[in-house]
Amino acid sequence: MTTGSHIAPDIHFLRHGEIDAGRWDRCILHSHSPVIYGRSFYLDAMAAGRWEALVMGDYEAVMPLTWRSKYGIRYLYQPAFVQQTGIFSLQPTTASLIDVFLRELDRHFRFAEIYLNFTNAHSMLDPRTNFILPLDGPYDLLAGRYKKDLVRNLKLAQRTPLTYITDFDLQTALRDFRSVYAAQLPAIKAEDYRRFGSLCIFLQQQGQLLTRAVLDQGGSPLCSAVFLRDSRRFYLLHSTTLPAGRDFEANHFLLDRFIREWAGSGMILDFEGSDHPGIAHFYANFGGVDQPYFFYRRNRLPGVIRWMK
Repeated sequence: MTTGSHIAPDIHFLRHGEIDAGRWDRCILHSHSPVIYGRSFYLDAMAAGRWEALVMGDYEAVMPLTWRSKYGIRYLYQPAFVQQTGIFSLQPTTASLIDVFLRELDRHFRFAEIYLNFTNAHSMLDPRTNFILPLDGPYDLLAGRYKKDLVRNLKLAQRTPLTYITDFDLQTALRDFRSVYAAQLPAIKAEDYRRFGSLCIFLQQQGQLLTRAVLDQGGSPLCSAVFLRDSRRFYLLHSTTLPAGRDFEANHFLLDRFIREWAGSGMILDFEGSDHPGIAHFYANFGGVDQPYFFYRRNRLPGVIRWMK
């Protein structure tokens, strides 16, 4: 394999075409943070192949560098539907290792706004909230950890005949999410939705995608959810509550049924956030625990461009 230039002892900067996808994915899968966002197919899909990498040794630690270009300047950004990337390491990720990777990153990119994964804790990085729920016990044990607000809302939901279905149409779920939330998420562009839709179809074909929905007694959807899965986690990438669903606490009902469905599986339900107080409260009500990930920002742009940014 042809490698890029050495930028520090035992660390290489690799262009996209120089990355060995097999070694890369083995590192991600065996790292201390084997989240799906670091996989080469996921980055290829959501960054459109425009990502490079820092690689330590024989793929003992890696860091994807997802980039764009504006005014002739390349910069790092976080692609849509890619919550956290950062450094993936076979060994525990120390502060000194993070320092080395970030110094080398700065040699190649003068601006960066990216999110590092949950093992990349460092005093210089700002934490972001991400709730997870280990599904490692029977349902009664998990439900026993629900907060009072959630128990009350579930009782309200159960007053109406609601149906939980496990084979909801993917395209309908994706379309509903975009129609309900696109105005609130202006940073996500039409091309991002298209890429994510194609990624979902691929994962569905691989058996790594689940769609769930709650219907009212007339068979009309009240809410839906799209979960990606790997060998360890369910990732709640899309959760859509339609206007009628709010009156029936349908989203509470859906997640409770999903937890009931997978209780005792040993999987982790990754709620995907959030720093929004209301959303954080909603996920915390299910007994979720915060597993923070970390924001890194660096601005070494010249003069006027730096001020504008």
